[in-house]
Amino acid sequence: MKDQDDLLSFPIALFAEIAAGRKDICERRQSMTIRVHPLSADIELARAIARHTRPLPERISGALTWGADEHILTAVAIGWWLWCRAKPRPQRHASDHVLLTTLASVLLPHLLKAHFDQVRPDRRTVRGHLHGIPLSGRALDAFPSGHAVHVGALASAAAVLPPSKRNLAWSLGAVLVSTRILLLAHWASDVLAGLAIGAVLERVIRRLTGFGHQGSA
Repeated sequence: MKDQDDLLSFPIALFAEIAAGRKDICERRQSMTIRVHPLSADIELARAIARHTRPLPERISGALTWGADEHILTAVAIGWWLWCRAKPRPQRHASDHVLLTTLASVLLPHLLKAHFDQVRPDRRTVRGHLHGIPLSGRALDAFPSGHAVHVGALASAAAVLPPSKRNLAWSLGAVLVSTRILLLAHWASDVLAGLAIGAVLERVIRRLTGFGHQGSA
């Protein structure tokens, strides 16, 4: 009985996607992609959110989640990079690293999503939509969370900041990625994976830029 929502919601969501002109769902299922399945803990958490959420917190989460959107982050990184052109060399170096990290963290999720298919949790609930949960992105793009990749990369870069600024950046990042779970845009494991991928990506880019070495930040 508790699986009834899941059994009914996926065909409904699939029909809605096709009706909206998103036929790529069927095409991608026939391609050589790797299917990713949520953990049992993911499913239980998503069901709990669908049962207990309400329209107001969903609207607030929907507004906050823009803080980790790729377009906004890219615009901010480019703006800071331009502003730092007239600043001392350490600031220019830091802005170079942040811009490169931002661009890489924006590109990588698109490459990964092209090879991994996972149904978003918002496509597997009816009750959640009655409680205000919206539809997010493409139905099969749950893994990994792009927002979490962005946050993980920038949070890793923030590790060089003084403790007060670093902790503020990390706290803000935690709030932003939690919205992806509350909106049922991603399973919790997608967000954790995205954070890890982003952090590793930033550390790899450090080897290219030398960021964080001997006061370069």
